[in-house]
Amino acid sequence: MSDIEIAQKAKMEQIIPLAQQRLGLDPLQLDPYGHYKAKVSLDVMKDLADKPDGKLILVTAVSPTPAGEGKTTTTIGLSDALNRIGKKAMVCVREPSMGPCFGMKGGAAGGGYAQVVPMEDINLHFTGDLHAIGAAHNLLSAMIDNHVHHGNALDLDIRKITWGRVMDMNDRALREINVGLGGSANGFPRETGFDIVVASEVMAIFCLSNSLKELKERLGNILIGYSRDGTARLAKDLNAQGAMATLLKEALKPNLVQTLENNPAFVHGGPFANIAHGCNSVIATKMALKMTDYVVTEAGFGADLGAEKFIDIKCRKAGIKPDMAVIVATVKALKYHGGCNVKDLAKEDLSALEKGMENLKRHLSNMQDQFGLPCVVAINHFIQDTDAEIDLIKTRVEALGAKAIIAKHWAKGGEGAEDLAQTVVAMLDENTKPCQFLYQDSDSLVDKITAVATKIYGAKDVAIDKKTLNKLAKFSETHAHVPVCMAKTPYSFSGDATQLGAVSGHTITVRDVRLSRGAEFIVALCGDIMTMPGLPKVPAAERIDISEKGEISGLF
Repeated sequence: MSDIEIAQKAKMEQIIPLAQQRLGLDPLQLDPYGHYKAKVSLDVMKDLADKPDGKLILVTAVSPTPAGEGKTTTTIGLSDALNRIGKKAMVCVREPSMGPCFGMKGGAAGGGYAQVVPMEDINLHFTGDLHAIGAAHNLLSAMIDNHVHHGNALDLDIRKITWGRVMDMNDRALREINVGLGGSANGFPRETGFDIVVASEVMAIFCLSNSLKELKERLGNILIGYSRDGTARLAKDLNAQGAMATLLKEALKPNLVQTLENNPAFVHGGPFANIAHGCNSVIATKMALKMTDYVVTEAGFGADLGAEKFIDIKCRKAGIKPDMAVIVATVKALKYHGGCNVKDLAKEDLSALEKGMENLKRHLSNMQDQFGLPCVVAINHFIQDTDAEIDLIKTRVEALGAKAIIAKHWAKGGEGAEDLAQTVVAMLDENTKPCQFLYQDSDSLVDKITAVATKIYGAKDVAIDKKTLNKLAKFSETHAHVPVCMAKTPYSFSGDATQLGAVSGHTITVRDVRLSRGAEFIVALCGDIMTMPGLPKVPAAERIDISEKGEISGLF
């Protein structure tokens, strides 16, 4: 059966009784969205304030490939497995963006028998969070152009307005556009463009905020552009933050759903990991840590992007740290990194697998040596995997001071990941070392960029042109202390997606930098990374359909 067929056959429990029995929540602390999903009141955190935090398990992966790695599937499967072995565990994952769902990726609610449900709702409109974030972002966009139209009291230089527009769909035609055409009644013509909602700074702020008050403060600090004398202009200069926060009031409450095995799950927030910090909301993570003994969360793409940002941005800002990392790998993905052609990935190829192991080795070394995290490798099992291939991975991983555990959660749900869960619990019981950051707040912005490029990507050097260096110097006057968010291709340690494996000695080119003033980080744009994806030649939308009975097909 396909993922969507498995999800459609799921026997879900009503969310209110589930939340009462498993999390001890009062029905009045829940805002139900139908029978199987609900928003959890932010006031719950006040009741949980004195409770100790559970253990935080970060699930990351090797560099992504066309073969797929199953990071979300493993995150959900591990959480189910922990519950199966008698532990109180909860999964925290991101909300899918509809753009990739209708584009190349398909759904993002897990797969096989390790999914969060209701799968169709989660992958489509869900509880409206992404729509609210898009509306808040575009409200500010409209207020900027309205301000200019009605006299421009802030003396905004329309050539230096940095705030664009967003939509939750892949549409390359909107990357660069002109607005204000059609005469003076429509405002002043200027160049702007669209990003996808999950690349919006509003999304990043949403996921990093601990409260409605903090959310409003961060929204007010968004940089919208510069006046003609070079003065920075902020959203609060337009008094936009109150209305924006109002649009996000309900969205800020974490979304509670369940796994196929009826274990509670938070699905909340969804910033991209190659353009933003790629983690679910701080609020959902902290709430889960108070409610359960083990929280399993994921960070987007490979460990070089998602895990690095999870630690250096999310954890730094939220005052939390992971207790260990699970690195997901597949035989197929590693063979691809070893040069095996996509059409041949199902065939045994120990030579390609040996070469591809370098990618896993780099990620494992980064997590263990740079961040000081104990790690276990989860081999997400495919039926075509041979015993010789599995043995090779296990042997090489053990030589690196870690364990590799076969996980069959896609086919068997939590039962298939029990060995992984037992290993995780044992490692957590032994671990007492705190996770460490890659760089310090006091390091310069250039040094922070260089640290990520050389220590994590294996680069020899970083190329930053004079114009970009000048922008960094300007940002350093007020924001030298903030972390950096590297925006680059997720498919390679370099800025070139075709350089697979564990390329080293290369140069990372930073073509531009942006100040996310409200989110409090600097975005370094590397290579040709885009903030508005396009649809592939044959988008997933062509396969998606709905019957007269309302049954959806082709979503994944």
